[in-house]
Amino acid sequence: MGRSIDPQATRPFDEATFAHLVHGAKTADSTARAWLYLEAAHVVGQLQIKPHFLTHALMLGLSLRTRDWSEAAGQVLRLALVPLGHLSGRLPLGNPGRATVSAFEPLPVRPELAVLIARAREH
Repeated sequence: MGRSIDPQATRPFDEATFAHLVHGAKTADSTARAWLYLEAAHVVGQLQIKPHFLTHALMLGLSLRTRDWSEAAGQVLRLALVPLGHLSGRLPLGNPGRATVSAFEPLPVRPELAVLIARAREH
């Protein structure tokens, strides 16, 4: 039986929430915190091709800055898959977009990401 998808992952795109999360990633006080913001931005933006692509580009940039080569390779693959996912309509909802998880598996939104998204929606 398939996993149920968190409603957080299927909410309509909110540009202000997405922008707040991207800003949080850029101004985070640690690499771990920047990743959390980018993962949350991925969940919010993955149903729209431009925000989805931007999130993976930002993830690639962070992985290169931190010399995380396996993550960088995973982000290059995901950047190539974004257009295909949108054309086919096969997007893994709730997936945080990191190379540490399957690029094809829908997932429930992790609680810490749901909290960041809810806070961003309040702004």
